[in-house]
Amino acid sequence: MTRQRLSLLTPLALLGLLVGLADLSYGSPGEDEDYYMQELLTREQYNQVQMLEKPVASIPDRHEHPSHNPSKKVPKGKADSSRQTDKTTADAKSVKTANKKAEKNKKSTLKTPNSISEAGQYNPTKEECPPMGLETLKIDDFQLHASTTKRYGLGAHRGRLNIQAGLYEDDLYDGAWCAGRDDPLQWFEVDARRLTKFTGVITQGRSSLWSSDWVTSYKVMVSNDSHTWITLKNGSKDLIFSANREKEIPVRNVFPAPVVARYIRVNPRSWFHSGSICMRVEILGCPMPDPNNYYHRRNEVITTDDLDFRHHSYKEMRQLMKVVNEMCPNITRIYNIGKSHSGLKLYAIEISDNPGEHEVGEPEFRYTAGSHGNEVLGRELLLLLMQFMCLEYLSGNQRIRHLVEETRIHLLPSVNPDGYEKAFEVGSELSGWSLGRWSNDGIDIHHNFADLNTILWEAEAKKWIPRKMFNHHVPIPEWYQSRNASVAVETRALIAWMEKMPFVLGGNLQGGELVVTFPYDKTRSQGVSREQTPTPDDHVFRWLAFSYASTHRLMTDANRRVCHTEDFAKEDGTVNGASWHTAAGSMNDFSYLHTNCFELSMYVGCDKFPHESELPEEWENNRESLLVFMEQVHRGIKGVVRDLQGRGIANAIVSVEGIGHDVRTAADGDYWRLLNPGEYRVTARAEGYSLSSRKCEVGYEIGATRCDFIIGRTNLSRIKEIMEKFNKQPIRLPVRQLQARRTRERRTGT
Repeated sequence: MTRQRLSLLTPLALLGLLVGLADLSYGSPGEDEDYYMQELLTREQYNQVQMLEKPVASIPDRHEHPSHNPSKKVPKGKADSSRQTDKTTADAKSVKTANKKAEKNKKSTLKTPNSISEAGQYNPTKEECPPMGLETLKIDDFQLHASTTKRYGLGAHRGRLNIQAGLYEDDLYDGAWCAGRDDPLQWFEVDARRLTKFTGVITQGRSSLWSSDWVTSYKVMVSNDSHTWITLKNGSKDLIFSANREKEIPVRNVFPAPVVARYIRVNPRSWFHSGSICMRVEILGCPMPDPNNYYHRRNEVITTDDLDFRHHSYKEMRQLMKVVNEMCPNITRIYNIGKSHSGLKLYAIEISDNPGEHEVGEPEFRYTAGSHGNEVLGRELLLLLMQFMCLEYLSGNQRIRHLVEETRIHLLPSVNPDGYEKAFEVGSELSGWSLGRWSNDGIDIHHNFADLNTILWEAEAKKWIPRKMFNHHVPIPEWYQSRNASVAVETRALIAWMEKMPFVLGGNLQGGELVVTFPYDKTRSQGVSREQTPTPDDHVFRWLAFSYASTHRLMTDANRRVCHTEDFAKEDGTVNGASWHTAAGSMNDFSYLHTNCFELSMYVGCDKFPHESELPEEWENNRESLLVFMEQVHRGIKGVVRDLQGRGIANAIVSVEGIGHDVRTAADGDYWRLLNPGEYRVTARAEGYSLSSRKCEVGYEIGATRCDFIIGRTNLSRIKEIMEKFNKQPIRLPVRQLQARRTRERRTGT
C-alpha cells in the first residue's frame, strides 16, 4: 500500500514543479553580516533587499497569509439546544454575517483542489494549508527528528517556529535545532503520524543573543515510510528553496503544488558563512481523511459555541462590537477611552444590566488585551467573550445573567491597535516574535507606567508610612506627567480610565507563554533580575492567579511541554512577576499601588499570533478561566462608609488589620476589599471623622460579605468647620481671652 502511494507521488513531484533552480553555493551564502543583530535591519530594508534579489524557488503569497486563508472551514458545533432559543440562533447568525464581504472574498480567494484529480492529472492551482502546530505544540517532541544535533538543548525538539532561548543559553533550552555537523547531508524531519497534504514550509534562524546562525537555502523531501524519500523537483533537478537572510524574520515558501505524504524533511543546502546550520521551522499541512489511521489526533477539542472565529482587523473589530451592541442593547455600551498614536480610537464595551451607570455596591471589573500589538490571542478571546456573554444572556444562562446583573464588566480588546495592524498585515506565521509589539512611537505600553514601587519602598525605609505617606494610592510623580516624559498616549489614556472607574479586579491578556503572573513585577533588591517580591496581599493574589490557571485546560497540566524555557506547570501555572523577570513600571504594579484595583497578567498561549484555525480550541482552553476569574471580584468584603446622616463618604480609607495595604471608597462611599476566607478586623476612617472598627468574616462561597460603617465627625473637625464658616476668626473673642487668662493664672498659681 505504501509503495502504491509513493508511485502516485512521483509523477506529481516530476511534473508539477515549474520554478527555476536557484544557483546557491553550499555553506557560503552572499550575506556577509548578521543583518538582524540588535534589530539594525528594519523590515522595510529587508523587503527592499528581497525586491532586488527575489528568491528563485520561493513562491511567497504577499497578500494572503495563513491566518486569513485556512484550508478548510473551522468546525462549528451545533449550539446546545438546551440553551439556544430561536432568538439566539438568529442573533448568532448576525454575528457571523457582520463581515459578509470579507468572508466572501476569503472563500473566493482560497479553493481546495486535489493535487491529483480523479483522472490522475496534475491540478496546478496553488493551495495553502494552515500550520501543523510546531509552534503551538500540537506536534509533540516525539514527532520531530534530525540527522544530528550539536547538543541536547539544540535538538530537534527545539526546532519550532518562534521558540525563544533563555537569556543565559544552556544545554536544555536553546533557540533552534542546530546540526552536529555543517554539511549538506543534514536534515530536520517531521512525522505527521498520518497522511498529510503538505503545502509549504516556514523557517527562521536561531534565537540567540550571542550567536548568528541561519539557513539560506534548503531542499524538501517527503516519504510515507521514512526510508524511501522523494525530493521535490524542478523538472529533472532538485528544487532548492531560498530561505533566511537573518535569524528572526520568518520566511515562507509555498510549494508550487501540494504533496501528500506522512513524513517531511527539510534539507539545508547553504547557510550563513559565519554561522552554523540552525533552524526553527513550521510546516503547512492539512491532515487527509483517514478514519482507520491509528495515529489520529487524540484529545482534539471542538467547540460547540457558534461564534465568529477569525482574526479581525481594526474596522472588523469595531463592526463586531457594534453587532454585539445591537444584539444586546440593554446590557452593552460601546465607548472609547482615548486614541492611539496614529489616531485610532481605543474602544471598550461595557456589559452590565445598567450600562453607563455605576451602581452603589456593584463592583467594576476589567479585561484588557493587546498592549503588545503582536500578542493577538487575547484580543480575539475578548471579542469572543463579548459575543458569548451576549448570546448566553439572551438564552437565559443563569450563571451569565447573575454575572451581568451583579457586576459592571469592561472589555478593552485592543490597547495597541497600531501595533496590531502591523502584525495583522503580515500574518500569523510571518510576524515573528516582535513585529507590532511596541506602540507607533516605540514604547512598550505594558511597562510604560510610573515606577511607584521605588517611591513606596523608599518611604518605607525612611519610616514615612503612614505619617507622611499612605501605603496605597501612591501619587504619580510630577516628572512623569510632564509633556516631555516618554509616556505613550495609549498609556495616558489607560491611566485616566483607571482613575475614573472604581475598578476592583482586572486582568490583562498577554501571549507567548502559559502562566498567570501577579505583583510585584519589580524586584525590591536593586540589581537583582529575579527575586520573589510579594505584595502585602500575596495570599489573595496567589488565589486569584490560581483561579484562572487551574481552570485553564493546559496551564496546570504537568505533562504539557514547556513553551520556551520555563516549566510553570510545576508552580500550578502561576508565578510572582519579579521572580520570573524584573520589570519596572508594569501595569500590574501601578494598578495595585495607585488605585484599588488588583491587576494580574494572563499569558494565554505559547503562540502569540495563532492561526485562526486554532481559535476554537484556544477559546475552549480559556473560556472557563475567563468566567471564573471575573467571578472572583465578588470574593472578600464590601460595604458603604456613611456619616451620621446616612450620606456616603468618598475617599474614606478602609484598612484590614495585618495587611499593609488599604483601599478607598468610591464617590458614593461604597468600597470593595478582596480577601481570602477568614475573620478580619476592619477599620474605616476619613479625614475629619472618627474611626470605626468591626470584625468581618469572609466565607468560602462566592459572594462578598457585607461590612458597612457609620462614622461621625470629630470635635476638632467640627471646630475647624465653624472657624472656616466665620473666615477662620474666633467667635466671642472676649470669652476666648478670658479662658486664656484663667489658664495662665492656673499655671502661675496666682
